[in-house]
Amino acid sequence: MQGKIYNVLVLCTGNSARSILGEVLFNALGKGRFKAWSAGSKPAGRVNPGALEWLQGQGYGIEGLRSKSWDEFAVPGAPEFDFIFTVCDNAAGETCPVWPGKPATAHWGIPDPAHVEGEEARREAFRKAAEQLALRIRLFMSLPIEKMDRLTLKEKLTEIGQIQD
Repeated sequence: MQGKIYNVLVLCTGNSARSILGEVLFNALGKGRFKAWSAGSKPAGRVNPGALEWLQGQGYGIEGLRSKSWDEFAVPGAPEFDFIFTVCDNAAGETCPVWPGKPATAHWGIPDPAHVEGEEARREAFRKAAEQLALRIRLFMSLPIEKMDRLTLKEKLTEIGQIQD
């Protein structure tokens, strides 16, 4: 299990901002140990420009990013996920598809930066959302996942989701 690559799905209703940030951060911070995707229950159809601006400003690649439905990942041949994280309260309360393999799940709610008014305030909201996600992702990646039983892992994922700063 030491060399296992973990598949992660980051969910939000619109899949335009927070879940996109989560996808990119998981892939970048995971350094090959994690492969992440993002999706939404009601995809917006485009990635929020504020998310793209923040990602580019931090030197992350944005090629291939798109707003997509979680239905794409609930069909035969789709990746089998080890972990699924919801990052918005709406998606956490929705009935999700049945995911094969019984992935570990957690809600890591992040305030929505997409609806913040004013250019500077919006930029700051995207920065805060991304930093919050990055902190949680780093804490998650520091866990000895391979050595943890399912219940302990679930408890740790929940604890991480409650960390604010």
